[in-house]
Amino acid sequence: MKLPLADLIAFQRDQLGFFESRGNGASDPLVPLSMGAGPVYLVSDADLVKPILRAPEDTIDKGQLIYKLREIIGESSMVLSGEEHRTRRAAIHGQLAKGVSSSFVPEITAVIRQHAAMLAREGTFDAHQATAPLAVRIVSTILFGHGVLSAADETALITALHLAEDDLAAEIFKIIPDFPWVKARKKAKLSAAKNTMGFVVEKARSDAKRHSLISALDELDLSEKAMHEEILLLLLSGHHTSGSAAAWILYFLARHPDLARQIADEARQVSTPDGDVDASRLSRATTTMAFVKEVLRLYPSAYWLSRETKKPIEMGGRQLKAGTSLLISPWQMQRNPRYWPDPETFDINRIHSGAAYMPFGVGPRVCVGMSLALLELQLIALEIAASFEVELVSSEPAPPPKPVITIIPPPLQMRLHPRGAVTKRELHRAA
Repeated sequence: MKLPLADLIAFQRDQLGFFESRGNGASDPLVPLSMGAGPVYLVSDADLVKPILRAPEDTIDKGQLIYKLREIIGESSMVLSGEEHRTRRAAIHGQLAKGVSSSFVPEITAVIRQHAAMLAREGTFDAHQATAPLAVRIVSTILFGHGVLSAADETALITALHLAEDDLAAEIFKIIPDFPWVKARKKAKLSAAKNTMGFVVEKARSDAKRHSLISALDELDLSEKAMHEEILLLLLSGHHTSGSAAAWILYFLARHPDLARQIADEARQVSTPDGDVDASRLSRATTTMAFVKEVLRLYPSAYWLSRETKKPIEMGGRQLKAGTSLLISPWQMQRNPRYWPDPETFDINRIHSGAAYMPFGVGPRVCVGMSLALLELQLIALEIAASFEVELVSSEPAPPPKPVITIIPPPLQMRLHPRGAVTKRELHRAA
């Protein structure tokens, strides 16, 4: 007989392995989990994901597991539902869509080049410690304008986030409450982190430039508190998702030098004679985009998400009562041999679509920054491969990532070496 908390104990021991062991090979589309009070199921059938994530909010919506994130991000669009969620999302999406198609490319490439040059001068560096600040710098440029968030601001923001994220991740599936003194310590740490993040956000907002993303949020006439929480969400999500993925981009550029050379050649094809990426040609960089999508298949930043039934429903051959938690793991779905031949192998020739590919989620709550994230990661791959050869100093293969709110890459020691003495401008002249 299975113990009431057996799956919770296994989950806390190895979250990523837990999802794979329970989901891969499962014949039941909804796998029952013993994780404490209330019914919990792991969705193992990819064909159920869209119906769940596209269900009306009065049938299936965000549940208590997601709402625990309010401790950091407050009542931002991540936890909102209904018309308020749709209004905020539409404003952010519209502004991002305009920038992705035109103005963001030169802004992002300028940030990447400056950061890459700094890393090359440093010598050996840790990939994620290098790419997390890069991601914050890019998203702050989009939010506020170039140069508004200083290096000290970025460091303070990232440090404050790290102060709180481990404890917050542990709280999501906690059954036994902390001792009062432990709870007080965590509360004080979270309060200090939020105060630091709030100070940085307010400072950046006051210095924001016209026509930045902040102008779209200003038009929503949000309260000061709501505006603060929405900005904080965008900064933090940009830091985690793109920062983690960018670290893996460096890792696979180092492990696949022939592929890195193909991407470098593609960078030449989509650039002007001066070596600047031409936004109108980016659709031709198909190898680079396939490379990025395969990185996101193996290492989706969000390794699980949840929904909760609001009324009794029938799904997956089961009658589910109100309050049932449904867990969906992109990590497990995208490494499931049922959907991906030889799933642990890095292979850019896969078809990165279909029900089992969901690095940004699915449906009306798909990540609002998906297009920006793909653009950012594509440009990072193009710019780094064009100018540098990436050396992996750490041993291979990489150890598993660390799952917290998202999955954090392990220590990956890298070096950047200039790609010969030939510049991109000289390559154009030679062509």
